[in-house]
Amino acid sequence: MDNDSFGEGAGTVRPPRDAITPGQSTPTPRRTVQLVSGDFLLTINPVDGSEIEPCPPGGPVRADGQVTDRPGRPTRRSAAQRAELLRAAQPPVPPGPAAPRPPLLERDEELARLVRLLGSGRSVRLTGPSGSGRTSLLDAVAAKCGDFAPDGVVRLNGHRRTPAELLQDLFTVVYDSPGLRPDRNALAGFVRDIGAVVVLDDLEFGGASLDELLDAAPECAFLVAATPDIAAPGAGSHLEEVFLGGLGRAAALELLRKAVERPLTEEESNWAGDLWFESEGLPLRFVQAAALLRQCDELRADPEAFEEFAPFAAAGGKDVPLPSLGEAAAPASLLASRLSESARQTLRFAVALGGEVPHQAHLPALVGDTHADAALGELMNCGLLSPAGPRYRLAAGVLAQLREKGYDEDAVGHAHTAAQHYAWWAGHPSVTPERAVAEADAVLAALSALVPGRDAGHPSTAVLLARSAAPAFAAGRQWAAWERALRMGSEAARIAGEVAEEAYFHHELGVLALCTGNVDRARAELEASIGMRGALADKSGTVAGRRALALVADRESGRVPAPPLATGEAGPVSPPRGVPATALTKRLPRTGALGGGAAPVAGHSQAPADAPDRPAGRRAAILMGARRNIVATSAGALLAVVLGTVVTLGMTSDQEEPPGNDVRNGQPVNEDGLDDDWPAEDPTTDVSDDPSEDKDDAKPTGSSSSATTPASTGRPSAPGESPSPSSSRPESPSDSRPPSSPKPPSSPKPPPSAKPPTVPTTPTESTTPPPDPTPSETSTAPDGSASASEPGEATMTSGGAASTSPSII
Repeated sequence: MDNDSFGEGAGTVRPPRDAITPGQSTPTPRRTVQLVSGDFLLTINPVDGSEIEPCPPGGPVRADGQVTDRPGRPTRRSAAQRAELLRAAQPPVPPGPAAPRPPLLERDEELARLVRLLGSGRSVRLTGPSGSGRTSLLDAVAAKCGDFAPDGVVRLNGHRRTPAELLQDLFTVVYDSPGLRPDRNALAGFVRDIGAVVVLDDLEFGGASLDELLDAAPECAFLVAATPDIAAPGAGSHLEEVFLGGLGRAAALELLRKAVERPLTEEESNWAGDLWFESEGLPLRFVQAAALLRQCDELRADPEAFEEFAPFAAAGGKDVPLPSLGEAAAPASLLASRLSESARQTLRFAVALGGEVPHQAHLPALVGDTHADAALGELMNCGLLSPAGPRYRLAAGVLAQLREKGYDEDAVGHAHTAAQHYAWWAGHPSVTPERAVAEADAVLAALSALVPGRDAGHPSTAVLLARSAAPAFAAGRQWAAWERALRMGSEAARIAGEVAEEAYFHHELGVLALCTGNVDRARAELEASIGMRGALADKSGTVAGRRALALVADRESGRVPAPPLATGEAGPVSPPRGVPATALTKRLPRTGALGGGAAPVAGHSQAPADAPDRPAGRRAAILMGARRNIVATSAGALLAVVLGTVVTLGMTSDQEEPPGNDVRNGQPVNEDGLDDDWPAEDPTTDVSDDPSEDKDDAKPTGSSSSATTPASTGRPSAPGESPSPSSSRPESPSDSRPPSSPKPPSSPKPPPSAKPPTVPTTPTESTTPPPDPTPSETSTAPDGSASASEPGEATMTSGGAASTSPSII
C-alpha cells in the first residue's frame, strides 16, 4: 500500500489531475433507439417519450422515414465473442498495485465433485454462508468447464434478479441480436436450444421460481450459489446439493500467512486461532484480519503515520498492539479509519446507496478528488468489497458495521449528490445504454433513497434522475430496471406535484406493460396519462397515448394489429363512420334482393358474382363500395326510373326509321362501343365472368327470361324485340328527355290494348305514387322467386311476352 494511504498529507502527494468540468465538449443531440419486441416496434425517445406501433414487415423505420432491414434471427456467438463478452462483464480492475489474490485452500474435494457433476450434465446448488468463498470456488469451476458444452460457460449474477431477467441475460450472452428483445414466447424458444454450463452466483430465489428457471433451459447444466436462508428447490428439480463450510484451523492460519506475506508470530497465531473459533473459519474474516496486520506493520514502519492515530499513541513508542477479538470479528470501522479520506468518503456514498459502490470513474466527481479512483483499490485490499457481476458491493456484514459507527450520517445528502451526478451522466449523449445498465443498481439505489415522502427527501431530483435514466435502461434492454425507475419516478412526480412528468411516467409504464403482454395494466396507465395530458393541453402527448391505447384495444379483442404500410403502398379503403374497420374484411351472407331478408350494412363488401351461395336466377348484384351509403342506392333507383321512361317512350314512338350508326337518340357517339360515361369509381353492373352462365341466363325460363337486348350486342333490333337500357346510361336526367322527332327501331306498333310497362318509383323521386303491381305484371321463376316485383328488375310487356332486363343499381 502507498504511503499516502494514511491521511491526506502523509507520504508523497501526487499532483492533482485536471478538474472535471462537464460541458466542455460540443453537445451531441440525443439519440433515439428502436427495438423490436414481439409484434411491436418500440422507439425510445429520451426527449419526447417512447412510441409503440406494429412492426412493419420490411423492418424498423428510422427517423428519416426510410425502412431498414428487420432484425434477423439471432445468431449464436462464437467462442471468441463469448470470451470477450465475459471479460467485459467482469468488475473493473482497481488502479494501483494489484493486491495478492487469496489462495483457494481446502476446496479440492468440492472442486472435483462440482466439475464431475457438471461434466455429466447434472445441475448443482452450492450452499454456503456469506464470506465462505463461494465466488472464488465458482471461478475455479468455470475455468475447468470451458469445453463441456457447445455454448461454453456463461457467468451470471443473481443479485436482485428474477428468473425472467436471468433468462434474458442468458439469451444476451449466447445470442447476438442487435435491435431485438424477444418477448416471452420467443425467448422460451431460444433459451430451450442453449447448451451451456451456467454459473450463477448470489442467487436470491428458490422453490418454484428456481424450478421455472431450470425447466426453461433443459439443455443447460446449472451451478447456482446461494446462502442457506434462500428457499430450497422443489423435490422434482433433481438438483445436487453441495454445502460449503468454513476452513479448518490450519488452512485458516495458512491463508492469513499467505495474505500477510510473512511468517506469523506466536502472539499473532494465538490471536488468529481465537478468530478462527469465533468466525467458524470463514475465509473473508481472515482476509480482513490480514489487512489489519498489514496496517499494523505500516504503522510501525512509519512514525509520521503513527502520530496520526491517537488511539495507538498511548501504547508508547512504535509498539502497535493487535486488535481485540471484537475488532477483528467486525473490522470494517477500524480498517476504514486507517484509509485515506477519499476511501472513507467512498464508503459513505456506498452506505447511502445501500451497499452499492459507484464505478471508479464516478468517484472523482462524487468525492471531489481527482485521485479518488484509487480508493477502490484500497477498499479491495482491505477485504471491504466483493465483486457482484460487473461492479462491486460492500462485503458481507460491512454495511451494518459501518452504520453502527455513524457512516450513515447525512445519507440522504450523499444520495442527493449521487443522484444529481447520475442524472447528468445518464442523460449525456456520449453514455451508451450498456454503460448505463452496468451502473443500474447504483442509480436505482440513489433514486430509492430520495423517493420517500419525507421532509428530508428530494423528489424533484428523483424525478430528474428517473427521467434521464429510464430511457437508457430501456435502450439497454434491461426492462426490470426500466420499470423500477418509472415507478419510483411516478411516485416522486406525484409528491413533487409535477403533473407533466407524472403523465410521462404513466405513459411509459403503459408502453412497457403493452410490450410485456399485461393489457389491463397498460390500459390503466395509458388512460391515466391521457387524462393528465388532456388537462395540460398536451396535444402531441395525448395523440401518442391514444395510439398506444388503440393497440391495447386490439390486444383485448384478440386481433393482431396490422402493420403500417410502406411509402407508396395503397391501403384499404376507410370505412364510413360508425362501421368497424374489421367489418370490411368479413363477408355477409347474401339475401337476394334488397327488399327481402336482412339489409346489407354500408361498408361491407359483397360476395363475387360467382359465389356459391348466390340464389339461382338472381343475376342482379348490389355493388356497394366501402364509402357508399344509402344515398348511392337512392341515386341508382332514380336512374332506373329515368331509363325506364326513355325505353317506354322509345317503344311507343310513331317513327319507324332507326337511328344511324346504331346510336340511340340522346346518347353521345362512342366509336369504340364502350360506355365511357361512367367514372372508374362508380359501381358497374354485376355480370358473371363465366360465359356459360350468361348463356343460361339469356334463355327464357317459364314466363320470365333475361333476353339479350340489341343494344348490348351492337346490332339493330329485329322485329318483335324490345330494346334494353342496361348497356347505356345518360349523364344526367336532362339527357334522357325524348327528342322532338324520335325514331325508334323498326318494330310493329304495340296493339292498342297493350299497356305501357309500369315503372316503380319512390316517394322521394316522383310526386305521383307508383301503382301496385298487378298479377299480370308479375311472373314467377322456377325457383319460386319473384322476378318483376324485385327492385333490381323491370318487366316490359310486348305482344304478351314478358322480357326481363337486369337493373343497373
